[in-house]
Amino acid sequence: MLAVLRHRAYRRLFGAQVVALVGTGLATVALGLLAYDLAGADAGSVLGTALAIKMVAYVVIAPAVGAVADRLPRRALMVTADLVRAGIAVSLPFVGEVWQVYVLVFLLQSASAAFTPTFQAVIPDVLPEERDYTRALSMSRLAYDLESLFSPALAAALLSVITYDRLFTGTALGFLASAALVVSTALPERAGATVPRTGGVYTRATAGTRLFLAVPGLRALLALNLAVAAAGAMVTVNSVVYVRDVLDLSAGAVPLALGAYGAGSMAVALVLPRLLDQVPDRAVMVPGALSLAVVFAGLGGVTAAQGGSWRLPALLVLWAAFGAASSAVLTPAGRLVRRSVAPGERTAAFAAQFSLSHGCWLLTYPLAGWLGAAAGLNWAVLALGSIALGAALLAVRLWPARSTADAAPAPAAHVHADLPLGHPHLVGALRVPAGWRHSHGPITNGPHAR
Repeated sequence: MLAVLRHRAYRRLFGAQVVALVGTGLATVALGLLAYDLAGADAGSVLGTALAIKMVAYVVIAPAVGAVADRLPRRALMVTADLVRAGIAVSLPFVGEVWQVYVLVFLLQSASAAFTPTFQAVIPDVLPEERDYTRALSMSRLAYDLESLFSPALAAALLSVITYDRLFTGTALGFLASAALVVSTALPERAGATVPRTGGVYTRATAGTRLFLAVPGLRALLALNLAVAAAGAMVTVNSVVYVRDVLDLSAGAVPLALGAYGAGSMAVALVLPRLLDQVPDRAVMVPGALSLAVVFAGLGGVTAAQGGSWRLPALLVLWAAFGAASSAVLTPAGRLVRRSVAPGERTAAFAAQFSLSHGCWLLTYPLAGWLGAAAGLNWAVLALGSIALGAALLAVRLWPARSTADAAPAPAAHVHADLPLGHPHLVGALRVPAGWRHSHGPITNGPHAR
C-alpha cells in the first residue's frame, strides 16, 4: 500500500493532510481546556455547541464552495483555506468570551469545508489509476485513525512542558506546513472539461446534491453515511458514559475504548486495497453497514447487563467492530463518488458527499447524547441501532447488486445544474453507456475498473 507514495505529487498532498490532521488534533485538546477556562462546569455544553457549529459549517459551506470551486485555481483555494485556518488558530488563545469561540470555530470549520472537498477531488486527478487511488483512500483512512490516537498522546506530552494555549501554535504550524506542501506540489489539469452550469447561486450550490439523488449508488451512499453516523455518534458521545457510569472505571479507560474503535478501523483499511482489487465496492460497503446492526445488538446486551468483569473486553470488541464496519463503508466511498459522476463534476460531488455525510452526524450526535441522558443508554442503543439497520436496508434497496455504479462513468457526460431533479436529460447524462456495463466480471474500459 505504501507504494502509492512513490507518486511525488500525492506524497506531498498526503503529507499536507497528515500535518493538518495533527494540528487539528492538538486544537481539539486545547479547545476543551479553553472551554473549561471560560465556562468551568459548563464546558461540556460549550463543546457540544461548538461541535454542532462545526457540523453546520460543514453542511452549509461545502455546497457553496462546490458551486464556485471549478472556477478557481485548486491550489490557490487550498492554500488560502490553510492560511485562514492558521490565522484563526493563532487567534483562539486570545478570546475572552464564549461567543467568540463559537465565531472562530465556525470560521475555522468553514475553511476546512473549503479545503477538504477540493483536496478529495484533486486526488483522482493525481492518481488516475484506480489501483493507486484505492490505496490512497486506505492511506487517508489510516491517517484519520492514527491522528485520533497520536494527537492526544502528543498533546499530553506537550502539556507537560507548555501551557495549553501554546497547543494552538502547534495547530497553526500544522496548517502552515500543509500550505507549504500544497504550494510545492504541481497539480495536474482537471480531468475532463468543467461542466458548464447555469442558474443562480442556489442552483449551482445544490448541483452536487442533485447528482447524488440522480445516481442509485450515490443515493445508497447517503443511507450508508447515516448508518455509519449512528454508530460513530454512539462511540464518540457515549464512550465516557460507558466507561465511567456503566463499567465504573477510571477516566484512563476512555482512551482505551476510543483506541479500540480506531484499531478496528485501521485493521480494515489495511486489508481493503487487496480486497477491492477482487470485488466491487458494493460487496464491501453494504455488508459493512448491515453488520453495524449486529454490533448494536451486542451492545444492547452489554448495556443491559448488571455486572461482570467480561463487560470491558466485550465493549472493546464491540467498539473495534464498529470501527471495522465503519471503515468498510467509508474507505471505498471515494471510489464510488469518482465512478458515478463525470470528471468535471467531481468537486461538486465530493462537496455534496462532505456536506450530506456531516448532515447525518448533525442528526445523530445530539440524538446519541440527549436520548442517552434523558431516557438511558438502552433507549439510545435501540434508537441508533434501528437507524443503522433501517439505513443499511435502504441502501440495499437503492443500490441493486448489478448496478452501473460499479462501472466507470462516461467521460463525456455533462450534467446541467439548472435541470430539475428527474429531468430525462439529467438522468441520461449520468447513465453509463451499455457497452461499459458488466454482468459477471470487471468491465474492460479502463485499468483495474470494476
